[in-house]
This record gives sequence, structure tokens and C-alpha cells, in this order.
Amino acid sequence: MAFELPKITYAYNALEPHIDARTMEIHHTKHHQAYITNLNNAIAGTDAEQLSIEDICKNISKYPMPVRNNGGGHYNHTLFWSIMGPGKGGNPSGKLAEAINNDLGGLDKFKEEFNKAATTRFGSGWAWLIVKEAKLAVCSTPNQDNPLMDIVEVKGTPVLGIDVWEHAYYLHYQNRRPDYCTAFWNVINWDEVSRRYEAAL
Repeated sequence: MAFELPKITYAYNALEPHIDARTMEIHHTKHHQAYITNLNNAIAGTDAEQLSIEDICKNISKYPMPVRNNGGGHYNHTLFWSIMGPGKGGNPSGKLAEAINNDLGGLDKFKEEFNKAATTRFGSGWAWLIVKEAKLAVCSTPNQDNPLMDIVEVKGTPVLGIDVWEHAYYLHYQNRRPDYCTAFWNVINWDEVSRRYEAAL
């Protein structure tokens, strides 16, 4: 089964003014589609065609670089679209909120640490909120790597991620990555992040 571009459950303009429609459309239909096309080409005729993207990522050291780059790109973007939504933002609640308080010193401290991970990631990459040994942690990865991969410094299950490749923000924010990172808090779908958190436990 070839991988396919996942549908986004909201309109491309639904996250405005925080993330503009043109960026969303190009990011989804061009960038994400390219990762999928290249991934499918890279695994054609191999055993990886039968695996989930999560299983491929967990054993990424077995695969050539095109699988790592494009498989990561597919996994990361699929998560990214799902943890955003229109009319979202606000604050997490329930078990996730408790864990942010207990593991990360509260929401404000978590936001500060997450924004720092996102803004100081040199070049292209991602910042993550992960579950590691039943606790929350913040980390970042270069390029399209993610914390599921067996080659990264900090391993865990991602529950929230922000794309800090320039294609994710440059049309609207130009070189102002910190402004984009701040705006991101207004579109986070905490219900989905909570669902992923509880599943990871």
C-alpha cells in the first residue's frame, strides 16, 4: 500500500491570521505531497511497503537517507496538521495540564522552553513535546527527523510539534521565526494533543 496525502479537516484559510491560507495550501499540497511521492519511490518493491510510517521511523537506521528524509517528512506533517485547528488555542486541561505542571513546571515555563527549542533550532527542523518514560519533555530535531527515530539524541513519542522549516512560515513572517512560534499557540488543538498524550502513556 502506497502512502497517501492525508486530508486536512479544516479549510486552508481556517488558521488565519496566525497561519495564512497560501502557506497552508503550498505546505500541504506541494511540500507534504512531495515527501509522500519520494517516500513511495524510495520504498517501492521493499518490505517497507507493508509497514506503518511509525514502524519505519522507529527503525530508520535500517533505511537509506531518502526514506529517513521523506518518511520523516510524511510522519511529521501528518502530526502537524492534526494538532492544529480553527478556534483552538487556549490552555490544555485534564491529565495533560497536570503533566505539564508536574513535568515541565507549568504552562508558561513549558511555552518558554518550547519556543526556545523552536527558535534556536539552527537551519531547518522541528521542536517537539514528547512522552519519554511516562513523562513530558521538550526537544528539537534537525531536518525531518523526529523523536520516534532510533538515530536521534532524545527519543520519545511526539504529541505536539512545530515545523520551523522556512516553508512553514516565510510567506507570512519572512525571517521572524519567533513571531510565527508565538502565533502557533493560538491554533493548537489541545484535545488532539491530549488524545495523543494519553495514547502514548
